[in-house]
Amino acid sequence: MPQPAPPPEPVRAPAGAPAPEATAPQQRPEVRHLGDRAPTYAAEPGGLPPADPAALDGLVPDTVLEGARYGGYTLRAASLRGDSARYRAETRRDFLLTARFGSGDDSLVLVALAGGDRAAPGAAEAAAELCRTVAAAVGRSQGRLADDIRAGRRDALRSGLQRLTDRGYGRLRARAAELGLAEEEYTAGLRGLLLPVDPECRTRVCFGSGAGGLFRLRSGQWQDLEPAVPAAPSAPAPPPAPADGADEAPGEPGSPFRFRASVARPGDTLLLCSGGLAEPMREEAALQEELAARWGEPEPPGLAAFLADTQLRLKGYADDRTAAAVWEA
Repeated sequence: MPQPAPPPEPVRAPAGAPAPEATAPQQRPEVRHLGDRAPTYAAEPGGLPPADPAALDGLVPDTVLEGARYGGYTLRAASLRGDSARYRAETRRDFLLTARFGSGDDSLVLVALAGGDRAAPGAAEAAAELCRTVAAAVGRSQGRLADDIRAGRRDALRSGLQRLTDRGYGRLRARAAELGLAEEEYTAGLRGLLLPVDPECRTRVCFGSGAGGLFRLRSGQWQDLEPAVPAAPSAPAPPPAPADGADEAPGEPGSPFRFRASVARPGDTLLLCSGGLAEPMREEAALQEELAARWGEPEPPGLAAFLADTQLRLKGYADDRTAAAVWEA
């Protein structure tokens, strides 16, 4: 009768070799709500929006994520369908575009985001058209814009970016007339961010019009760089940023065009967002505190963590959210 084979001898580590480390289970980014009451809608997508087989190139995904790192800054950007649109199986109306124009240190990174009224029939198309129109104009003017940013020509930057923004809205008005829509039914709030690739240039240029917001996290505190709505007594908004002398060139109070050129400081985090996130940032102290805690670490979040951060949910805020954040090393 054959004898069973002896068991294999255990493989022993060489003398002096370190013991293998136990692999800790990877923790998934947590998507949760803030406040005492959960939001009305579920946290995850429900139905898909209806699709037209003759227009499949017009399908809009639930979520878009983007990121980059150049020189001394890290960029994270996300656009996601709001809880209300997910529940109703409606398309995302916000739009996000990120692009790099030029080559080498002369390059410019553009982030353009736009959000429309979810009740407006042409909001999604208007947001996409506005971002693409403005991005194309920035791309054609990349060389001149890069020179103006390096040289600190704030007046030239302001007037040039306002011109191309006005042209973008002019195209929306013309398109609304073609479609037989009122102007307010085919429009969107726009925010743009220009970031030089050159590591020696720390100027960050923000511009736009309509609903949206620009905030800065500095030394653990949020500052609203374009305050517009008075704060409710129970939920103080981030204080407006103090004037930093030659560092800042904010838009004129009450002007529909927003412009700010600032020199970034190490440790700053700049947040550009559509109205769906700007509103709770101005009205909910809990969101300000949570994001300040999450983004106070020396290392910027990865894409998945950034997405979880931007969709921190609060009851009463169910619109699309689009955000771009820049961490300065």
